[in-house]
Amino acid sequence: MFEPILLRNVDVPDGHLLATYRAGGGYQALAKALDEHTPDEIISLVKESNLRGRGGAGFPTGLKWSFVPKRAGKPKYLCCNADEGEPGTFKDRIIMERDPHQLIEGLAISGYAIGAETAYVYIRGEYTLAIQRLEQAIAEAHAKGYLGTRIRGSDFNFVVHIHCGAGAYICGEETAMLDSLEGKRAQPRLKPPFPAVEGLYASPTVINNVETLACVPHIVLRGAGWFRNIGPDKSPGPKLYCLSGQVRKPGLYELPMGTPLRELIEDSGGGPLPGRKIKAVIPGGVSAPLIPAHGLDVGMDFDSLAAAGSMLGSAGVIVIDDSTCMVKVATRIIEFFHHESCGKCTPCREGLNWVVKVLRRVEAGQGVPGDLEQLEALCKGIFGNTFCALGDGAAMGLRAALTHFEHEFVAHIEEHRCPFH
Repeated sequence: MFEPILLRNVDVPDGHLLATYRAGGGYQALAKALDEHTPDEIISLVKESNLRGRGGAGFPTGLKWSFVPKRAGKPKYLCCNADEGEPGTFKDRIIMERDPHQLIEGLAISGYAIGAETAYVYIRGEYTLAIQRLEQAIAEAHAKGYLGTRIRGSDFNFVVHIHCGAGAYICGEETAMLDSLEGKRAQPRLKPPFPAVEGLYASPTVINNVETLACVPHIVLRGAGWFRNIGPDKSPGPKLYCLSGQVRKPGLYELPMGTPLRELIEDSGGGPLPGRKIKAVIPGGVSAPLIPAHGLDVGMDFDSLAAAGSMLGSAGVIVIDDSTCMVKVATRIIEFFHHESCGKCTPCREGLNWVVKVLRRVEAGQGVPGDLEQLEALCKGIFGNTFCALGDGAAMGLRAALTHFEHEFVAHIEEHRCPFH
């Protein structure tokens, strides 16, 4: 039986308070890091654990930390990406609302490892309760000496600031987030240089997701081997899965990385709604290509989903049943990406505008022969031709819908109506 690790405090009364966190062993990992390890040893430990980023890309965390120059001659920064703008995703919000000290301890240890004395939590402005809880937790940590100057009598100084975003999806892209932090319009930057060398204020910067940072104290306390023993070798550790859509028990579930998608939906989520059958599942937020019903035995980890033609992304699992029109689903998703495009890259800005027009026409029963070929040509023009992955995610998602449910698109065009109405 798997015991929750990241969510162990979320249902504990007053789990967001420092006293509760300390009663459960909170901040012991920070003490161990400062008392028993050098910064390089912490980086090596996280490398050995094979912790991969939980924000979407799955890049090895310890390797990312190691890219920060040792003698940069500039301040180093740690940024926590808590924007969580991917539809279907709510894992980071739960951590920040119900166990914020877990994130703060992870930030402090990570800052110690990379040599940063300042951290910024970039959080979406709609997360009002999470913001309040984080502010309270930061104040408590300062008051008890877990943040501030000479933490636990060491030479390590560390402060955490909260920066509230204004709801732009593009701020989830790390370099756009840095521009927003600097007071600029949020748009992706051309890489290289990468943030580890030239990030916030042109200084070395590490950007990690909330869930990624929350894993760090547990690795320090329990060891890299313990972490690697959970889930598959190439993608180990506990994982938070956000289950929503047409399923009996939607919610946030913590399971070992690599848990089969079918097990997540049927055992944890209770299966599809009464009298319905699953048609498809989006496994990692709407940026991830959908998986048809016959593919549900895939493991929910980075490599298994990539082999299946999709991606883990933010682990926002959206269940779609047989009562749903896939043309409508595809149209709504592309409308979202078109609305959230920052407009910097022509293929994304103009291409998605064109795709939305064609999809709306098809959905309304006004499609014409050649529309599907035009959609494929537009996807080809967008994919791989933009600064960030927003356009890529839109193109991949639409291609998956066209591949697995082409017959529904054809029916809309030939019958001049939606068969599901």
